[in-house]
Amino acid sequence: IPIGKYGRYVPLIQTLLDMAIMAAAFVVLLSVGRDGRFYDVSDNGRVWRTILIVGIVTLVSSRGCMAIHERRMMRAEKLFGMALLTSLFSTLLDAAMMMFTGYGNVQFIFFCILYFAQAAVLLLLWLVSLQLLKRFRRHGRNTRNIVIIGTGQPAMRLSQLLANEQGYGMRVLGYFDNRIPSDFNGKFIGNIDKLEDFIRANDVHEIFYASSIDNDVLINKVIHLADQHFCKLYFTPLMSPKLQHSFYMFNFNSTIPAIAVHKSPLRLVTNRAIKRTFDILFSGLVLLLSPLVLIPVAIAIKISSPGPVFFRQLRTGYMGKEFYCYKFRTMRVSKDADTRQATKDDDRKTRLGNFLRHTSIDELPQFWNVLKGDMSLVGTRPPTVDEFKKYEGYHKRRLSIKPGITGMWQVSGRSSIEDFEEVVKLDLEYIDNWCLALDIKILIKTVGVI
Repeated sequence: IPIGKYGRYVPLIQTLLDMAIMAAAFVVLLSVGRDGRFYDVSDNGRVWRTILIVGIVTLVSSRGCMAIHERRMMRAEKLFGMALLTSLFSTLLDAAMMMFTGYGNVQFIFFCILYFAQAAVLLLLWLVSLQLLKRFRRHGRNTRNIVIIGTGQPAMRLSQLLANEQGYGMRVLGYFDNRIPSDFNGKFIGNIDKLEDFIRANDVHEIFYASSIDNDVLINKVIHLADQHFCKLYFTPLMSPKLQHSFYMFNFNSTIPAIAVHKSPLRLVTNRAIKRTFDILFSGLVLLLSPLVLIPVAIAIKISSPGPVFFRQLRTGYMGKEFYCYKFRTMRVSKDADTRQATKDDDRKTRLGNFLRHTSIDELPQFWNVLKGDMSLVGTRPPTVDEFKKYEGYHKRRLSIKPGITGMWQVSGRSSIEDFEEVVKLDLEYIDNWCLALDIKILIKTVGVI
């Protein structure tokens, strides 16, 4: 959310723009639909019907839009999902109001066009405003001044995160603590007693407390200073950087805070159903068109070297269940094919195999695995059986979802799998932040990577 004298009005202005877009899309489509025969209704009372529908729908929908703009939503895939939901709610409300006010014989195509038009324009507006805000902040404008209480690992990790993502608009002015570790290399301002004078002199907006919480007197002092100078105060739990998990906070009866582990969206049946439906539709379409590529490649493989056209390797999938993963054969037939992973300069690869791997055409048969349900379009990297036996602890959590043809690690710019811990970290990040828009985003990026 932008700061400054008029920053608090930005969510309201964005909401008004959203309302104007939804109203304009409805009115324009009504005007077009009259000649296009999307509906059949007399002109008697048409104006007041339209005004009533537009007024109620935009007024009700505006509450949801305001809630979106009042939260910090810095990821494009989150905005994509919210645009689809907002447009769906608005379209359904439009349909109900049209029935209530007497619009008759409205064709289904009317609401389909209305839905996609609203979603597309809303998403475009939100993305443009988001990129403008990020651009301003990356040039040092419209930033929040923050200070961090603490000089340990949690404080340094928080500072590094904010430095890497300047679009958040948070500028770390320095650190306060009564004790300084020997390996600390940040901008140390002083002890906690100097915090109040620093807040007054530097217009501090937010305070992040990343130190020990066993000192009641110190914590109450920081809370008092934050309240007195109208600063937002956040507590960052002291957790080891070796904990490769996601956490989320909730309250018991609004009084006792608790931190839970692993809030994966794919634990919900509805989300799993959405992901599976998308997998079936997308893989079915690819397989329907695949003979255009499959037949020439199959002939070329047969000519290039003796052996089968397809290669199947035993892999470990969802919840440790084994399955055969299909690919075009790119190597000469060998006895250790199921256990030995291919390397960059593998002497078993054929010349045609190098081309198929370089263009990722060898992955095409995996869409059959997706259609069968062994794999997903987007997911984690499926390990071989021997690799899975070496997994320990949280490594196995990678298989709490179906493995995918592509994934976060392949499009991150860090696609080398030599650092296994880095791969695990990216896979777990995907599991904890899944949404359909993220899958679409990864698929689009995969095309660029290929």
